[in-house]
Amino acid sequence: RQVFVGRGGGTGAGDAFERKLLVIRKRVENIGDAESVGGTEGFYIPSLSSRTVVYKGMLLSSQLGDYYPDLRDPRLASALALFHQRFSTNTFPSWSLAHPYRMICHNGEINTVRGNCNWMAARRHATSSKLFGADIGKLWPLIAAGLSDTACFDNALEFLVRGGYSLAHAMTLLIPEAWAGDPLMGEERRAFYEYQAALMEPWDGPAAIVFTDGRQVGATLDRNGLRPARYLVTDDDLVVMASEVGVLDIPPERIVRQWRLQPGRMLLIDLERQRIIDDAELKADLAGSRPYRQWLAETRFRLEDLTTGNVRGNRPPAEDLLDRQQAFGYTREDVEVFLKPMAEEGDDPVGSMGTDTPISVLSQRPKLLYTYFKQLFAQVTNPPIDPIREELVMSLTSMVGPKPDLLDLDGAGSHRRLETGQPILGDDDIERLRHVSDAVDAFSTLTLDTTWPAGEAEAGLGPALDRLCREAGEAVDAGRNILILSDREAGADRIAIPALLACSAVHHHLIRLGSRTRTGLVLETGEAREVHHFCVLAGFGAEAINPYLAFETLDALVDEGALPAGIDRAKAHANYVKAVGKG
Repeated sequence: RQVFVGRGGGTGAGDAFERKLLVIRKRVENIGDAESVGGTEGFYIPSLSSRTVVYKGMLLSSQLGDYYPDLRDPRLASALALFHQRFSTNTFPSWSLAHPYRMICHNGEINTVRGNCNWMAARRHATSSKLFGADIGKLWPLIAAGLSDTACFDNALEFLVRGGYSLAHAMTLLIPEAWAGDPLMGEERRAFYEYQAALMEPWDGPAAIVFTDGRQVGATLDRNGLRPARYLVTDDDLVVMASEVGVLDIPPERIVRQWRLQPGRMLLIDLERQRIIDDAELKADLAGSRPYRQWLAETRFRLEDLTTGNVRGNRPPAEDLLDRQQAFGYTREDVEVFLKPMAEEGDDPVGSMGTDTPISVLSQRPKLLYTYFKQLFAQVTNPPIDPIREELVMSLTSMVGPKPDLLDLDGAGSHRRLETGQPILGDDDIERLRHVSDAVDAFSTLTLDTTWPAGEAEAGLGPALDRLCREAGEAVDAGRNILILSDREAGADRIAIPALLACSAVHHHLIRLGSRTRTGLVLETGEAREVHHFCVLAGFGAEAINPYLAFETLDALVDEGALPAGIDRAKAHANYVKAVGKG
């Protein structure tokens, strides 16, 4: 079916009309998804736009012209065309999973898509827009369940562009180039990317993405550059880009320029101005459009640089260390096989590629909650990442605290941000964070106890979780924008809620309340000690973690002379943090 929508008198033209059409499409799609009315299983809107038309079909490319006769009609003319033929590698072909093409074509995978979609959903109640007005409530769920990674990305890009971002700006927000470790990048450009890092988390590839809004067409490569994209320009101003050379038969003498897209770089063609805008000019324009360096200087605070005037609290006596280790499930293997080598060499010990232990649900022994979770990754043809040789595209910088409104372009430059160089906090760091309001009045921290009375035994866990979630919600409503979930009270009289359970419960509770983006979540726990533990905690909302019992255990190893000469407490801590960071 082809539908024509007339623009009513009260609807503006151009961008305003496109914005209204998006609202209409999302409402129709969401009603169809929610009600599952008869026939909606095959229901799909390829495009609803006054600027672009999308043709899609479950057919071979050679059949496209026969299926859509207008593609063979000489009266049909276009300044641009995006084309993608998808070979279904890991899903059975279906209309809903076929590429959306509303704004992008995509070759590769978005490996971070689950986290990206979850954070977009978490922003629902914290996002407002002058352009959308009351219509913004009709867009949710912005990204429906079960979509392909390409469709998820396409929905996010469409939301940003209709919400006021330029096409190129939105793409740099979603797929930033590597900026943290690039010594050759100019200060203005670095400030642009660093400022944007607090707005949205990257949608990480490997990905080559071609994008258009009908007036501009461009392409970008993710920061790793693990997907090919080559282009050429002919003497009559035809630009061809593809993942391979030679997709069209063009005589060499007609080619005036040819090159490849490089990691993190962007190529943009403005069809209204009829010119190619290269990466350097494009990024310079974006970086110079707002005073990003000035904004950073005024609003960015680094945890490591803060002096709060508070000293670290009294640590428990060393003779109680074994009791605390047993309370948190430490084993001799944890100390000898994991912590000791990490403190000695700054390396995460790897015994095998993957976990070769029996799955926890079948084990006869009690297991930590982390062992029930496995890491997801794209099992296609991606080489393993080396955090040292490829440190240029890596960053451990973590943002702690509330997130700014994604579509509040007028309020840009007013959001205070707290950064830490990496997410594993030492004991001094957690105390600095606990008293951060002494140095920066924009932040207010509250520590929530994640333990419950031992006398209540296992029956006390449910009420303890309910109490923790209730306290977290009340704290955010009271203006606390950093919450520290702490199990330091664990001991003979109090049992600790598993750190992962406490973190995920509060994280999802705040999402349901619509207040997750108004606060930061930090863990102070004796439980986490291995790389996998930190990875899972990060996946469930932790922005920084203080593994205090791991540090106490390292101190004991130093005091006992179990580590080589020359490794004191500070060196053991630094090596351990380095090992976790590499992992």
